[in-house]
This record gives sequence, structure tokens and C-alpha cells, in this order.
Amino acid sequence: MAHSPSVARRSDAILVLVDLQERLSAAMANRANVLAAVNRLLSVAALTGVPVVVTRQYPDGLGDVEPVLRSAIEAASSSIDVSWADKVAFDCFAEPSFAEQIAALGRKQLIIAGMETHICVTQTALSGVRGGYDAHVVGDACCSRDATTHELALSRMRHAGATVTCTESVLYELVGAAGSGEFRELLRIVKA
Repeated sequence: MAHSPSVARRSDAILVLVDLQERLSAAMANRANVLAAVNRLLSVAALTGVPVVVTRQYPDGLGDVEPVLRSAIEAASSSIDVSWADKVAFDCFAEPSFAEQIAALGRKQLIIAGMETHICVTQTALSGVRGGYDAHVVGDACCSRDATTHELALSRMRHAGATVTCTESVLYELVGAAGSGEFRELLRIVKA
């Protein structure tokens, strides 16, 4: 059966977490909701075997990944492939280490979450689309300092060919069906 490119598929997906760093996060109005959404994405990635690539923009200046996410990333790394890419470019694909890690995974779908929507998330999603990737931007797992720029960036990416989606859609698409242990765990994650 053929799959729609606009549906997240565990067999072809990579979860890309962009610049969810302490000092950057502190400036975000929607910080708590975004971090909770990313935590759920990480939990279901670990549950379904979806590899994760985590980026840090200029870590000496913006700090490390948020501590709550670092713990979740470390926990997930015991069951799935997790890799890290430090960068100075806003577009993750402009960093050779990121592009190499993505290519090495041999998957064609990017599920993108992070900060800031209108800068690094947008540039990465647009490069992914240009590079032939099926880019899914998880709108409620991304943020900018300003809600208007966040919404404009989501619209821009949608018009450029990215799928703009929400956390729960991605979670249920990756699990795929009810009636399993995975589904029961998904319900626990969603209700947490």
C-alpha cells in the first residue's frame, strides 16, 4: 500500500530537534508548552524506533540543551539512534556534520521541532524540501520570541511544500494503530 508523504511514517522518519537551548529558550513566551511537546515527541520516537538528531546553535553562547530535554534525550538514546550536531549556520543543512548524519540514516522524512521557528527551523525545513526530503514541521513544538513571526514562518514553510502539523498528529501517525502495547504507552504519554 502506498503511503501519503504528508503522514509521518516510523520507517522513514528522523526527529530533528533544532536549538532547544537554555539561553535561547529563556526568551520564548511559549517555552513550557514547546518543551512539553518536544518531550512527547522524544518519548514516541523512542517507542517507535525513530532516530533523533539534536542541534545546538553556537553552544558556547546559547548554552546546552534544556536540562529537561537533555534527560529525555539521554533516556531515549538507550533504545534509539541519537546524534548531535553543533552548528553556527542557521540552516542545519549548511553544517556538514548535520547533513552527513541525516544522509547516513538513509531516511527521507524529517519531523522538525525547535527554536526559533522563523530562523533556524524555517531555513532547515526549506533546505530539506529543496533536498528532496518530506519535511514535517511540528507547529506546536516550535516557537519564536514573537507569535506573529512564528505564524508567518509556518505559513511560509507550508507554501514552500513542507507539511505543517501538530504533536498529537505526529504521535498517532508514528504509532499507527490502536490495540497494542505501543498504543497503551502512547495514551500514557499523551495524558502525562
